Amino acid sequence: MHLADGTVPEEYRRYVGRKTLFIAGGLALLAVSLLAAVSLGAVNIPLADVWRSLSGISPSARWNAIVWNIRLPQALAAIVAGAGLAAAGAVMQSVLRNPLGSPFTLGISHAAAFGAALSVMVLDTGAMHSTGADAIVISNPYATTVIAFAMSLIATAVIIGISRMRGATPEVMVLTGVALGSLFTAGTMFLQYFADDVQLAAIVFWSFGDTARASWTELGIITIASAACIGFFALNRWNYNAIDAGDETAKGLGVRVERVRLLAMLAASLATSVIVAFLGVIGFVGLVCPHMVRRLIGDDHRFLLPASVVCGGLLLLLSDTVARLMLAPHVLPVSVLTSFLGAPAFLYLIIRGYGR
Repeated sequence: MHLADGTVPEEYRRYVGRKTLFIAGGLALLAVSLLAAVSLGAVNIPLADVWRSLSGISPSARWNAIVWNIRLPQALAAIVAGAGLAAAGAVMQSVLRNPLGSPFTLGISHAAAFGAALSVMVLDTGAMHSTGADAIVISNPYATTVIAFAMSLIATAVIIGISRMRGATPEVMVLTGVALGSLFTAGTMFLQYFADDVQLAAIVFWSFGDTARASWTELGIITIASAACIGFFALNRWNYNAIDAGDETAKGLGVRVERVRLLAMLAASLATSVIVAFLGVIGFVGLVCPHMVRRLIGDDHRFLLPASVVCGGLLLLLSDTVARLMLAPHVLPVSVLTSFLGAPAFLYLIIRGYGR
């Protein structure tokens, strides 16, 4: 941007205004969708009663129990998980300069799931309850998260090592992700083969990523980790813009490319591993959302990151609501629906030749 006679050009004001309006519109749609998600389900609650329950003035103990104990934590978990995965995907695509980068396609989600399964087997962190809603719970979520994070770090190290190789192309990166995903999936299957009934049920927990398992405590942990990582990404938005122009250009602008790339991948792995440890593997949100947003408002990370966060939360919230209503009163895991949405998008990107 160049100042015209000391003032901001009108064209630049319109440029910023359009992107700000897009993000504000997404936030408004997200708020409306949150109310609808809390209202809809096996038992429909009128929106007025949802609002009264959220305001603490509803006289119905039944409505209050459904809203505060079941649907609100599930809906908020979908928003937070979608936001974290979308932000991680947007940053991975930028620092690796790979349009197919995302926690799922690069095998990081599978590595985190393997780590969580290993925690169940080695530390016995999976436990069975007698109630149907919470039949399987994680008795030590902190140990599970730490081991899931450690495994995701191994996958991240391999990805970064490959990205440093001379001539590493997007095709090579995708194939590396496929190999890592297959490797960690095979490891999880190996653990399943030797697991007892409770351990097997807990390991399968991650095979079907679902936001319905999130309680307020788990939601708080996921929110803190995701918010910290998104805040870190936002602080580095100018660095990501510079890397988008090429490593040499970024270095010429004073950006420590390797350090920025390493810290970005670590933060993305942390957000992914915490989400996977509590909710299971939820695929393709981190791939689809950044591409949708990039096409609508461009590559400028000042706007791409917040817009991806909003769209990621919105996409997973809508998917979770649809998955809950499709086979009501039975609940379909949201990961099934996101895979149905994400796989065609993945094929579309491959057919287009990875263009951004």
